[in-house]
Formats: sequence, structure tokens, C-alpha cells
Amino acid sequence: MKRFLSALLVVAAIVALSGQPARRRVSLLVTGGTVITQNAAHRILAPGALAIDGTDIVDVDTPAAISAKYQAAETIDARDQIVLPGLINTHTHAPMVMYRGLADDLALMDWLTKYIFPAEAKTVSPELVRVGTRLAAVEMIESGTTTFVDMYYFEEEIAKAAFEAGLRGVLGETIIQFPVADAKTPAEGLARAERFIKEYKDNGLIVPAVAPHALYTNDKATLAASAALARKYGVPIVIHFAETEDEVKTAREQYQMTPTAALESIGVLGETTIGAHGVWVNDADIAILKRTGTGVAHNPESNMKLASGAAPVTKYLAAGVKLGLGTDGAASNNDLDMFEAMRQASFLAKHATHDPTAVKAQDALDMATMGGARVIGMEKVLGSLEPGKRADLITVSMRSARQTPMYDPVSHLVYVTRGDDVRTTIVNGKVLMSDRRLRTLDREQVIADANRLAARVRDAVAPR
Repeated sequence: MKRFLSALLVVAAIVALSGQPARRRVSLLVTGGTVITQNAAHRILAPGALAIDGTDIVDVDTPAAISAKYQAAETIDARDQIVLPGLINTHTHAPMVMYRGLADDLALMDWLTKYIFPAEAKTVSPELVRVGTRLAAVEMIESGTTTFVDMYYFEEEIAKAAFEAGLRGVLGETIIQFPVADAKTPAEGLARAERFIKEYKDNGLIVPAVAPHALYTNDKATLAASAALARKYGVPIVIHFAETEDEVKTAREQYQMTPTAALESIGVLGETTIGAHGVWVNDADIAILKRTGTGVAHNPESNMKLASGAAPVTKYLAAGVKLGLGTDGAASNNDLDMFEAMRQASFLAKHATHDPTAVKAQDALDMATMGGARVIGMEKVLGSLEPGKRADLITVSMRSARQTPMYDPVSHLVYVTRGDDVRTTIVNGKVLMSDRRLRTLDREQVIADANRLAARVRDAVAPR
């Protein structure tokens, strides 16, 4: 004890003589870049720095202030880069990267019923889902997505691959009325979803969900059972809704309501529901979404490509509906680049409303960060760079000719930046990519596996 007290006195004397307090040891510092915090005040530090300890951000300040207070095992130099919260993709189907470019230039129902559903019937397997998710993970990490919301089959394979890659995910096991690769009946799909929920309910990165595909691919009983299962375990519901004008016609024929009103009447909508698309809604529907606290995932690129229409984004924002951005699956986009989603969300809104002020750059960035966090119910821990929140962040290079000169960093992120400008991706305090080098995945092996499997997909769907 005497020796211990003597050591403490020596340390105290050194600190007193130096005039400086001892620096706290943390796991990671990111310093020197322009830090866009996305906090409530939209604070920007140029330059700024972050201190990260374990999974959490512990401080955000100037480089000098952070350097004076902290020392770290690893420091990332972010000079000539923008540091911002990791992007949140609120709607995708990760394994569908394996169908990228397989069927293009089609309306949604033709695309689904004549090409995608038949292709999936012949080719979906645990292997395809696993290989496809790893490929999607590479693409997402390399383009700055740190959290994604997914809906597909064999969702446990997606969860394993995402967890191994270090990505955060809200992952929904699909429930659909007709036989699919992992469930021959809706009841079997619900049983799979319950097992999946139990396995991942307390995982640190993966949030399990129930994903009834859509109003038009499930009957009322299946939708109600899906909602009941989600409520039983307190997990999210992920569903497509109001994507096309044909869906509105079908809902009026079957339920004498809009798709939004029909889903509310069945009990599907609520604070933990993530509804993808929401293109064909009226003012009453928007009021329902606001009242129920339902989150909407806006997918501008797939909506344009499939000619589904333009979601009333300015009305959603004015009404205070929880609104995030999604890429949709790479079979209908055809990439997972959230920077493209931000840009097109802004452009589409301007085009649709004939108003150049609609969905400003800051609005688009908000949707991809804090907006997405609200949609998935994680705004207390994700979406901005603030002490106490999870350390999910990215850095984006501003060194290229295309990025020069830079007057407004937010404008550059939305109107100039592409996914391949991302240099560093960090999730839960873990560096997944540093200076474009992946740390959690073997990029070459992932691409080789995908190309090998793609040859089998091509053979399976080729006309006979």
C-alpha cells in the first residue's frame, strides 16, 4: 500500500510540475478533417476531431482540444477529408446484388412477376444469400453505409455475413403468401422469423425484424400475424407499401381503402414499422403515417427506374413524418451507393415540384443520417456525431479535381460526392475500412465467389 501511495504521489507531482492534466487513453482518434456533426444545431468543425473509446464517441472538439485531453492506440489523419455520421440505408435487399442487371427497363409488376420471382425460384439458396450479402457488404462499406435495413430470404445468412463484416443491420425475415426458397407457406415463414428473432434479439449489431413483403403479396390474416409476432418480441416490421398506382387500385378493390389505410386497419403500422416507398399516398395517408409514428424509406432511384412515381417528400417533411433514404436492392437501382440516393432524392423532388428549393442539400443529408436513425428507432444512439452515441462514422476525401474547390461541405457531399470517395468506414468503434483498404473482408475472394455463383445464376435463368 505504501509503494502504491508513493507512486500516486509521483504521478501527481509530475502532473503538477507539467501544468497539464494526464491525458485519457481511448481506443481511437479521428482528427484534422471537417467534422459535420449532424447534431441538432448542425454544428460543423473545420477542422475538428473525435475521440472514440470502445463502441462510443466520447468527445467531439477541435484537434488541439482533443489532442490535449486524449491519447489513443490508433489515430486516423482525416486532413483534406470530411468526417460525418455513417449513412443509414433504410431499405434494401442485400443478396439481390446477384441479380444486378438481370432485368432492366421494366415496370415493377412485370419486373417482379416475369423476371425476379422466377429467377429467385430457381436460384435462391443459403449459398447465394451468403455470397450476395458479402458482396453487398463490400459495396456498402466502400461507399459509406454503416447501417442497412434488409428484407429477404434466409435472413439468418444475411445476419451472419453482416455481423462478420462488422456492419449494423435491421434485418427482416420475409413473409410472403406463395412458396419461396426458405418457406413453403406463410406459417412456415412466420416460424422462421420467430426463430431468427430469438437468435438475434440481443445481438449488439443485428436487430431482427419481421418483414411481410407487401399488402398485395399477403392476405389479411398473414399481415395481422406478422404484426402480432413483431409486437410479441418488440421488434420492427419492414414492409413495402404504396409503391405503385396499381397497388392503390388493388387495395381499393380488396379493402375499399388506400394501401396506407388498409395497413393501419390491419394493425401493421406503428412506431416500429419501416414502410418502404410510400409513393402513392394522399394527405389523409400522410396524416396516418404521422399519427402512427410509421417510418418511411424513400427510394428515389428505384422509383424512377421502374417508373413507379415520385414520393411526396416535401409533404412528408412538412408533416413531420419520419423519413429516411434507401437504395432498394441492386436489381432495381442498380447499386447501393447512398450518395447517389441523396443526390437523386434532391433532384427528383425539385423536378416533381418544379421548385429548385425543394429538398435542399442539408435536407438530403439529414434523411441519410438522423432521418434514417429515426426511421429505425435508433436516433438516441445513431445518426449524428455526439458524445455518448455509437461510433458509426465515415471519412470522405476532398482531394480530387471533381471535389475542388470546396466552398460548402454539405453541398459537396450531396451534389458532388460518390461512394468511391469514401476513405474510412467505422462501425461501433471498429475500423472496417482504412484508406480504402478493407479490414474485415477479403475483397478479392468475395468478388471471385460472386462471379463464380453468377455463372450459375446466368445458366439457370437463360432462355431455353
